[in-house]
Amino acid sequence: MPGATAVGITFNDGVVIASEKRIAYGNFLVSKTTKKTFPLTDKVGAACAGLVADMQILALQIKALTKIRKMELKRDVPPNSVAKMISNLMYERRYFPLLTQVIVGGIVDKPAIYTLDPLGSVLPDEYAAVGTGAEMALGVLDPQFKEGMSEKDAVDLAIRSIKAATMRDSFSGDGIDILVITKQGIKEFTEKL
Repeated sequence: MPGATAVGITFNDGVVIASEKRIAYGNFLVSKTTKKTFPLTDKVGAACAGLVADMQILALQIKALTKIRKMELKRDVPPNSVAKMISNLMYERRYFPLLTQVIVGGIVDKPAIYTLDPLGSVLPDEYAAVGTGAEMALGVLDPQFKEGMSEKDAVDLAIRSIKAATMRDSFSGDGIDILVITKQGIKEFTEKL
């Protein structure tokens, strides 16, 4: 499976989801500009590690399903429901899995992060990392994450954790895409390495 690094961090008013931009297969660097962060609704986003094509298809399906669900509920679809929808789609494909690890995060009542493996397991957490650079990213996240951080501190921590991963993981690099999700909506920006 191709490598990558993606992280998700909760803070006092929302969630930061970030991923680097490189795609590499073995010794071949395929792309330096791939977007691996995906807004799914107005208040929920995701990032992936693994096959980006699988995540792109998953994101398109989930965007459609959440729009339908929002019309049924007449309110925003919470992050746990979006994570469960993704889980169901991934579990249905368990014999021919979508080869992607996913971090889903967002806010409706309170900030939430969920990690999903290729078979659809849903693991809630306050912060998470997936991909070949996850160990290096968690080495930064574990000692520096604090509950109730500010948005700026959470964004800085996400950037530091991915930078740490890109220093040692040859499958990760070439910039960082960041989603900041608050009750006001989603902000997207890119940080150069």
